[in-house]
Amino acid sequence: MSNYYLKNLPERTQKPRNEGLTMVMDKGLSVREAEDMINSSGEHIDIVKLGWGTSYVSPNLEEKLKVYKEANIPFYFGGTLFEAFVIRDQFDDYRKVLDKYQIPLAEVSDGSMDIEHEDKCKYISTLATQVQVLSEVGSKDVEKIIPPYKWIELMQAELNAGAWKVIGEARESGTVGLFRSSGEVRSGLVQEILTKIPSEKIIWEAPQKAQQVWFVKLIGANVNLGNIATNEVIPLETVRLGLRGDTFDHFLNQKA
Repeated sequence: MSNYYLKNLPERTQKPRNEGLTMVMDKGLSVREAEDMINSSGEHIDIVKLGWGTSYVSPNLEEKLKVYKEANIPFYFGGTLFEAFVIRDQFDDYRKVLDKYQIPLAEVSDGSMDIEHEDKCKYISTLATQVQVLSEVGSKDVEKIIPPYKWIELMQAELNAGAWKVIGEARESGTVGLFRSSGEVRSGLVQEILTKIPSEKIIWEAPQKAQQVWFVKLIGANVNLGNIATNEVIPLETVRLGLRGDTFDHFLNQKA
């Protein structure tokens, strides 16, 4: 959707899309706020994540999920909730929750607890028979630095186990995993990952504007980005299209 014509804009993929995804972080929106978000920017939202364990305490949860369903926007509960079930030996209960709320996606992560990678891949394979799986690679522990070859190894194994996409960890703050504590991208890590893992298979968590700009400039308008704040969806779309100062001249000479 556009309100008027401008030439020399990058071509965006159309929904439902496999790349160019914008995954939005719902940190506890009300039903009304979810409706307003969809009214203002639903056309640009591909996936909604109900962050970490917020779904456990959010009022009117079923009513809100109905809003997302009616807008044809897939949603899922954050990976920390998956870990909360697993650490309590309640994986089967977690699968029942997915069925109860008719959740089309599930995130498998090990950012808050240690899970043997072989076991993590088994969780992915099991859940992949039920829903589409997003698996998160990286740690929420700022002291735990994973070398690039290991990121590649883990991502490939999780895709092989049945993950639809792998997520590059950054947390909602954007200061761990792919990023230094300052929020700066670990650029060598990202570029090394991309030598082995196709970009369309990765959702990069990039909550900060500077991070989003960096990925758009590296990969293009149709990079998959996640953990986007609810009020940053339209601004991100302008970054993707070169309609914000940060990427203003990036696409001008790329398309006649």
